[in-house]
Amino acid sequence: MLYVIGLGPGGEALMSQEALAAIEDCDIVVGYSTYMRLIKDLVKDKEHFATGMRQEIDRCQKAIDVAIETGKNVGVISSGDAGVYGMAGLILELLGDRADLEVKVIPGITASLGAAAIMGAPLMNDFCHISLSDLMTPMPIIEKRLLAAAEGDFVICLYNPRSKGRPNHLSKALSIISQYKSGDTIVGIGKDIGRKKEKYILTTIKDLDETLVDMTTIVIIGNKETYVKNNRMITPRGYSL
Repeated sequence: MLYVIGLGPGGEALMSQEALAAIEDCDIVVGYSTYMRLIKDLVKDKEHFATGMRQEIDRCQKAIDVAIETGKNVGVISSGDAGVYGMAGLILELLGDRADLEVKVIPGITASLGAAAIMGAPLMNDFCHISLSDLMTPMPIIEKRLLAAAEGDFVICLYNPRSKGRPNHLSKALSIISQYKSGDTIVGIGKDIGRKKEKYILTTIKDLDETLVDMTTIVIIGNKETYVKNNRMITPRGYSL
């Protein structure tokens, strides 16, 4: 069995019972070194393999090879949900037509859902996820998606919003989005969701301080109906109150 496990944002309290049971059932756990540290108390003395950033293909192929060669239960871990910018798709792509290995994808709470819960209820109406990382998706395609989402007035969850290597991607995205969304549109910034330094900040497109945003941050941009009450971000579902 090869498990592809979504860990949620980072804390054990936000992991599903299914994810905890899958880790317990694993003989071997494979993952990105940072995420492995998050579950060291769960892995305990199990055999494990950790690799660095941008080694996803090697990591997933290693898990597949070990599972097939040994017949042991192997777990590949992802933060958030394994099927949302995680390892599930890569595992299935690498397997191709092979049918000699059973794969089970274990869902987890993705960053947008974890952040939305502490912010209030910003995702009560239609929303979308867009990653600002252009490592695998060309920037012109990202820009096209941003423009379409803004024109459709979706609530927009921005993953990988800003990093040292991509310091201007967020400002560029906000400029594109501002073609259809007002500068007064409510924005939620969620930092270190599910971890010890967890916090959120509510602001607007025009007042957003980009220096607060890094790779452990998710940015949720509201629609034209989104508002703030009692420091909670709310996007109405449309009920008559």
